[in-house]
Amino acid sequence: MAGPDEAGRARPRLPSWFKVVANTGPDYLDVKGTIERLQLHTICEEARCPNRWECWNARTATFLILGDICTRRCHYCSVETGRPRPVDSQEPRRVAEAVRALGLRHAVVTSVNRDELADGGASVFAETIRLIRELNPSCTVEVLIPDFEGNEEALKTVCAERPDILNHNIETVPRLFPRIRPQGKYRRSMKLLEQAKQWGMRTKSGLIVGMGETLEEIREILHDLRSVGCDIVTIGQYLQPTRAHLPVARFYDPSEFALLREEGLALGFAHVESGPLVRSSYHAERQITV
Repeated sequence: MAGPDEAGRARPRLPSWFKVVANTGPDYLDVKGTIERLQLHTICEEARCPNRWECWNARTATFLILGDICTRRCHYCSVETGRPRPVDSQEPRRVAEAVRALGLRHAVVTSVNRDELADGGASVFAETIRLIRELNPSCTVEVLIPDFEGNEEALKTVCAERPDILNHNIETVPRLFPRIRPQGKYRRSMKLLEQAKQWGMRTKSGLIVGMGETLEEIREILHDLRSVGCDIVTIGQYLQPTRAHLPVARFYDPSEFALLREEGLALGFAHVESGPLVRSSYHAERQITV
């Protein structure tokens, strides 16, 4: 077993199927250098994504806009919580320049929550989409947005730029929201996805499993997502980022992820990315064509 967490519980050793090769090849170093040179943030680093080496070696990264400090504290997420710095008006252009420098065909942009802003940062998402397309006309754009506290005008601001995929992660089951996502609301997130679909978006959402939910509860979420027209879903295993975070309730077997994929496809999702190491932007470039 690994060492104990802060509550004194033994942290379980990762199952044998979690094998990540930390290879820093030339493409990885080029991505890292580009991010540093343009003074950008990535969710790959801030959320301690286990796929960073694979993705950066494939010259893909998920940009994190609106800074790197979040106004919310979700108990599974390693992004820093606190008082954010002022919005950087040049950040959208630097993201677009990074997309051009890396030669991306599909750019994925997400953000921290900025609940102190009137529009939650929606205008910055919109400007980032515009500038990516201005500098990279053939590049498709996917945005992974927060819930904007239910602000429909903020959502409309993003949707008006017609991102190729609009992603909003539901993350966990309704029963666990109060404990795990205390500042989020399950129905509010579902309403956002439903509204975006009504405005013509290709929508996507993601789940993290292993935080105390049941398989039946996961199936209920999949049904809920399809009921609001969600097109694409990602399902991955929760990994405790630090000892201060929520402990893993259980590890799902790869066969269970395969089963959830088949059940999701049977429900009518255009694509289901399901596996232990899957995260919301994992293989995102492959999902644009489904």
